[in-house]
Amino acid sequence: MKSYHQKKTKKRTYFLAFFFILWLGVLALRLVQLQVIDHVKLKAEAIQQNQKIQKIEPKRGSIFDRNMTILARSVPRYSVFFHPLENESHSEQWSRAKKIGQTLRLSSSKLSTIRAKINKDDNFIWLARKIEEQKATQVLNMNINGIFLMEENKRFYPQGKRAAHVLGRVDIDEIGVSGIEYKYNTILQGIKGEGLILRDAKRRRYSFETLKPPVDGKDLVLTLDETIQYIAEKELKNAVLQSQAEWGTVIISEPSAGDILALANYPTYDLNHLPNPPTRLDRNKAVHHTYDPGSTFKIITLSAALENKSVGFEETFDCTQGYVVYAGNTFWDHERLGILSFPEVFIHSSNVGTIFIGQRVGDENLCRTIKQFGFGQRTGIDLPAEERGLLNPLERWTKISVASHSIGYEISVTPIQMLQTLNIIANQGVIVPPRTVKKIHDTEMEALSPLPYKKAISEETAANVRNILLGVVASGTGVTAQIPGYAIYGKTGTAQKYDRKTKQYLTTAHIASFAGVVENDRPLFSMIVVIDDPKGHYYGSQVAAPVFREIAKKILRYLCVPPAKKSLDTLIASKAGKQSNE
Repeated sequence: MKSYHQKKTKKRTYFLAFFFILWLGVLALRLVQLQVIDHVKLKAEAIQQNQKIQKIEPKRGSIFDRNMTILARSVPRYSVFFHPLENESHSEQWSRAKKIGQTLRLSSSKLSTIRAKINKDDNFIWLARKIEEQKATQVLNMNINGIFLMEENKRFYPQGKRAAHVLGRVDIDEIGVSGIEYKYNTILQGIKGEGLILRDAKRRRYSFETLKPPVDGKDLVLTLDETIQYIAEKELKNAVLQSQAEWGTVIISEPSAGDILALANYPTYDLNHLPNPPTRLDRNKAVHHTYDPGSTFKIITLSAALENKSVGFEETFDCTQGYVVYAGNTFWDHERLGILSFPEVFIHSSNVGTIFIGQRVGDENLCRTIKQFGFGQRTGIDLPAEERGLLNPLERWTKISVASHSIGYEISVTPIQMLQTLNIIANQGVIVPPRTVKKIHDTEMEALSPLPYKKAISEETAANVRNILLGVVASGTGVTAQIPGYAIYGKTGTAQKYDRKTKQYLTTAHIASFAGVVENDRPLFSMIVVIDDPKGHYYGSQVAAPVFREIAKKILRYLCVPPAKKSLDTLIASKAGKQSNE
């Protein structure tokens, strides 16, 4: 009997041991599956449920003018985001998010977007980005579960509208979308870091751990002078409003370095309060807009005649009729000018005389000179989306082309290209590319490498062009740009606007311009003023040259440049004191 019970007990023990070992084996296999086979997958699921990798935005570099006046910087702001709680219905989530939306006065479209994301089970939803500290405090005091604050940076422009088209703007994530902000985005934005958002199993607790710190962006120092920029913007605005023009642009540069001291457009906008949509005023007319330059382009014809020795200084041209018929087309002067010497043709801006001279220069020489001045290609200014203008190749020129090009038609240019023409004269025939950024302002103060210089015309030609252009301001169409005691040379321009729909030039719409250089013992600064479609008076001498004068006077006062005691002699065989419009 005892033996029977012992055997039975022993049998049960073996049976239980077998199942225990089997259970241990199953448990071990399960552990192997969880810890080895499915480890990566399960770890990822756990991280997804309780952690979120979030990019940490670096502080964007600041932008300064040449005197270290701050033009753009990033300031700390708080952003509000939402995390759902565990087992929480969509309606409960929406109820909490809606309270914040009402407090922050979010738009109905924004609230609709938030609700749609809740319905899609998004576990990270931005409610509001980069809000003021007062609003952030309100949200914090509401103490609503699942609502959190994160510190970010917001772009701020201390000068508001100043240099808006040069600086450009950024989007909500501080990525440049126009201007310097776009062109130098890689330098300004820095390198993003990484952070870990942590929450408990019920998604109630929140903490933030930095995994990789961000590297802040570098600062930029521009060539702009904030005071000169202010002067240009103020005078340009007055001129556009007074003439009831469509728009206007002014560019001011230091010729020897190519530094842009000011670049103004009107209409403009406040970078801190963007229009809707902002792209409506984003276009930088100074580098984006192309137009037929009219008589300012006669500087090229003058240069070609001198460079190729096509005309002598003592030669005269009969402009008494006031018009000339060329290749079946009639070209008119703004007034009858009589017999004019070679310099006087340009001093009084005679279309008739200039066409005679252009004919002497010839198609090939004129086209080559136009190309040597850089037309038909970009100047290389460090601003985005610069237009190259339109210059037809010589083989596409027609019988009328030499006449049209001689007086600034049948070619499209940008204001920055026309300013560069004056800079070439000021720099004794050398092309110095324009620039808006002077250096990267970090511990090493790394200077930006300038582009290589090229020669457009000879030093002798440039000197002779300068002397004739001095006569334009002394006694020709540019007398309204005069400032007593200062040497100024330049050229007026009045061009009929081209209608692309009718493919004809309009007799009722014009572009008025003046481009010139102010000298002391050297070229101090160059400037171009372009006014689109002024009403009433529309000649460059009436609309653009006076703006040049007013801006130049204020700049000279700002730079403390005294007037000369003696007036400069010019190489003019002219009609003293005669003034004409153009």
